[in-house]
Amino acid sequence: MVSTENYALHRFMASSINQDMITGMEIVEAETIGLSSHRLAKLNGLMTSYIDSGRYPGTTTLVARHGKVAHLSFQGKSDVENDAKVARNTIFRIYSMSKPITSTALMMLYEDGHFMLDDPVSRFIPGWEKLKVYTPEGTVPTERPMQIRDLLTHTSGLTYGFMNAHPVDAMYRDQGAESAEDLTEMVKRLGEIPLLFSPGTRWSYSIATDVCGYLVQKIADRSFDEFLIERLFKPLGMVDTDFWVPADKAHRLAANYSKTPDDGLRLVDPPGRSTYLTKPTRFSGGGGLVSTIDDYFRFAQMLLNKGELHGARILGRKTVELMTSNHMPGNGDLASMGQSVFSETPYDGIGFGLGFSVMLDPPTANILGTPGEFAWGGAASTYFFVDPGEDLLAIQLTQLLPSSAYPVRRELRVLTYQSLID
Repeated sequence: MVSTENYALHRFMASSINQDMITGMEIVEAETIGLSSHRLAKLNGLMTSYIDSGRYPGTTTLVARHGKVAHLSFQGKSDVENDAKVARNTIFRIYSMSKPITSTALMMLYEDGHFMLDDPVSRFIPGWEKLKVYTPEGTVPTERPMQIRDLLTHTSGLTYGFMNAHPVDAMYRDQGAESAEDLTEMVKRLGEIPLLFSPGTRWSYSIATDVCGYLVQKIADRSFDEFLIERLFKPLGMVDTDFWVPADKAHRLAANYSKTPDDGLRLVDPPGRSTYLTKPTRFSGGGGLVSTIDDYFRFAQMLLNKGELHGARILGRKTVELMTSNHMPGNGDLASMGQSVFSETPYDGIGFGLGFSVMLDPPTANILGTPGEFAWGGAASTYFFVDPGEDLLAIQLTQLLPSSAYPVRRELRVLTYQSLID
């Protein structure tokens, strides 16, 4: 038996249903929804092994099926230095798990009739009308204009400065493309830097989703954070999701850590001095949000429900189906779209939709899964996946940089799928 001195574990099962129905989360015995509670318990063992070995500070893990939660566990510490335990209301930096939220916001405006997916980005950013592509011999014109769908699918030709893989990445760092004070200045700086490739010709993880956030702000004629709060967070009851943590919630913010060479933890963002305690001036749709397990469950369940949750209709069914379809040319996987660079997803057997990775072929991906399942993760090892075929979703939140430190996401998938018994 694992000692409880090293972690805190709380299981909310059928006895909590009345309380959780108030917040929209119904928690049931696993067997009532075709899952095995005995098999789901393996998730606790996995997370305990990471925590007791000092590789993870703490985790919260959720598995739901048919809209009901069968597994909800909290283990370890949200702040090791101050001996604070992970709790249900712990606030996590979700980094790139902000991207599906931003993509959803932009597609809400698509449904409002403001643009078509193949509209040029320059329709809303006039300074991007004559973008150039980098070559060793100099810049050349793009083969076609960058389209809005290119931003949503990461086929825009944009990149990230931290990639450190190409001269254009260095230009991002030199010109402060990712440190601009607001979204307007960000797109101005990006427009002065050549693209990595001509839009639509390759796939490369990038700052494109931050540009999607700018488009939301431009089209809606209101700040990006205000749009998210009014149109998405409030209707879904996502009360703790935002770009910063106000003073009355600061005690709930988790510490953030990075992996050390000897598989230990190094504190990189203490919650008491975190930059997240101050409201930013640039709202990063690609990686700036914080959230909780309850809030992200609501968002993920809305997607699994094809755009609706508890009477709040966020997107239409056909829009969600389009977003979670593979948009790579010829229905190819990411491996077919050019050289692999850092991303929050494997490349083989995995496609990409409008804001999500999309499972194409589990044998090629070398992992349990279902064609049509969609997913994404964040830099601090957060992760979620949604499987419409099994009416299943899973979410894991923790705070460890980088997300590639350990294969926990793949292990989470295996232990979730092996629990299916119907």
